[in-house]
Amino acid sequence: MKIFNNIDEIRDIEPCCVALGNFDGVHAGHQALILRAVEKAKERNLKSGVFSFSTHPKNLFAGKNVVKNIIYQEEKAALIEKLGVDYLFNVPFTRMIAQMEPVEFIDDLLVDRMQMKGAFCGFNYRFGYKAAGNPGILRQEGMVKGFSVNEIPPVTIDGDVVSSTLIRGLIKAGEVEECEKYLGRRYSIGGEVVVGNKLGRTIGFPTSNITIDETMVTPPNGVYITYCIYNGHKYPSVTNVGVKPTIGSFRKNMETHIFDFNKELYGKHIRVEFLKMTRDEVKFSSVEELAAQIVKDCETAKAYHGI
Repeated sequence: MKIFNNIDEIRDIEPCCVALGNFDGVHAGHQALILRAVEKAKERNLKSGVFSFSTHPKNLFAGKNVVKNIIYQEEKAALIEKLGVDYLFNVPFTRMIAQMEPVEFIDDLLVDRMQMKGAFCGFNYRFGYKAAGNPGILRQEGMVKGFSVNEIPPVTIDGDVVSSTLIRGLIKAGEVEECEKYLGRRYSIGGEVVVGNKLGRTIGFPTSNITIDETMVTPPNGVYITYCIYNGHKYPSVTNVGVKPTIGSFRKNMETHIFDFNKELYGKHIRVEFLKMTRDEVKFSSVEELAAQIVKDCETAKAYHGI
């Protein structure tokens, strides 16, 4: 898959079917839409593409991260590539793009630059100045400019329309076990293991620590049953997300204790999959009381994992 991270990079494109949307979680609904574009591209002997923004439009207008990311951009690209896409147009949402009239957006970006011959979008797709563009305008222009438009109905699961907003809400509420059916995979956080305060090691529960990126949506402070993925292997684990109130004042981070594991992971990349929240983070009266609770947390997680 060829990735374009800037509008000016987009050149030498073969005619393609393009999935249009933010795709900020690449959830089950996004996957269904993208797969339709890939399938139609194969039928028509065209390339397949995904046009997305690497920054959320609302954040541009707000001047800050009011909409948190569900996944990192490299994860987004990897998930889209697995769906068989040829081109990923993953560009920043800029003032210039925001000010484009819908027809200009279609002509300059979709037709001239991306050589779009087929558009695939959701029922609520909006684009152009003040979000005035919609699937109806795409169809009107398609009849003139020579591209087809496929408006994909929403994907529903258990009566809920799958959306990034729904998934963010579940994560923020700590309902991490509910995310899997909407994402099509477990909710996870990845990152490089950094040096912590090493308290866990001194009380018999060494942890691998990841600093949480404030641009990402994260679950509430508490203890979670998890899997830790390292070097292609998945290990049962228990994870604390929080600020460690018992021992001081710290930035929110993630500490994962991996069961029956004795390798040093400093500087290594791990991914933590969240299965279930078991309790809120609590400030204990002493380190000894904290250690006793950690024993109980580990017993709960081991029972869940069947260890």
